Amino acid sequence: MSTHQPATPQTAPAAPEWQAAPGGPQPGYTPQPGYTSPIPVVRTHLGHAIGSEWTKIKSVRSTIWTLGVFVVLVVGIGLLAGAVVSSASSSSDMSGENPLSIGFFGLLIGSMCIMTLGVLTTASEYGTGMIRTTTVACPSRIRVLAAKAIVFFAVAFVVTLAASTFVAMAHASMLSDTGARTPTNTDWLKATVGVSFYMALLGLVSLFVGSIIRHSAGAITIMIGVLLAPLVIALFMFSQSLEKVRTALFEYSIPNQLSLFYSNSLGQGGPSGWDPLWIMLVVTAVAFGGACLLLEKRDV
Repeated sequence: MSTHQPATPQTAPAAPEWQAAPGGPQPGYTPQPGYTSPIPVVRTHLGHAIGSEWTKIKSVRSTIWTLGVFVVLVVGIGLLAGAVVSSASSSSDMSGENPLSIGFFGLLIGSMCIMTLGVLTTASEYGTGMIRTTTVACPSRIRVLAAKAIVFFAVAFVVTLAASTFVAMAHASMLSDTGARTPTNTDWLKATVGVSFYMALLGLVSLFVGSIIRHSAGAITIMIGVLLAPLVIALFMFSQSLEKVRTALFEYSIPNQLSLFYSNSLGQGGPSGWDPLWIMLVVTAVAFGGACLLLEKRDV
């Protein structure tokens, strides 16, 4: 005779404490390891910010247009001025003169393009609101500004060096029959590398002014005023008592400092030689410090 055991009802396994508890996980509960993202998490550094700013500056149309106009002005005006001087000069008109000095005219006009691009590199992001995305991706604002400065300086220096070197080589060839002297190594260095450093630093000052002002039109107006205002003001200082002020405005104006890369000082006691480069380095450092200070104190 067989005996049948009554069927035992099956019960579901007990839910974990964190599911069963109506208030969520209980204190002391340690969940088991779950999903792990395959995307590696790396510590960001200045190199990442530089890569981001390089992607921005090369993908924006304003960069291509502004640098394109700059090259056209520097090369076009330089070659035109060289052709005019070469055709109008006799064999002794430029006796003892530096033939590379004709490149000054194109660079002076082209400097406005470099200043404009420097302002747009920072101020345009505030106008479009893109700066908020930038600061979310890189919360360190000074790192962002430093990355912008490094990328812009490299681009401005390389483009200016290429354009100024081409113009200098053309002038040395075009003006060889006008009695101009053979440029020395120092002449070549100042007319190519030196003036390129100066132009890139001038653009950096514009970049920092754009970060301070946060308005493209306003910052561009300020920089054009810095470029032209000292000369205009000096022209209208007729009083003898203002002679020293007028001389200082002229000697330390940006056009005169730019011309010193091709010639000696035009006045007594003013900058000469490589002085314009050191002056612009100091101005750039002050502008960078002011921009960093305001970045930390103001909201984006």
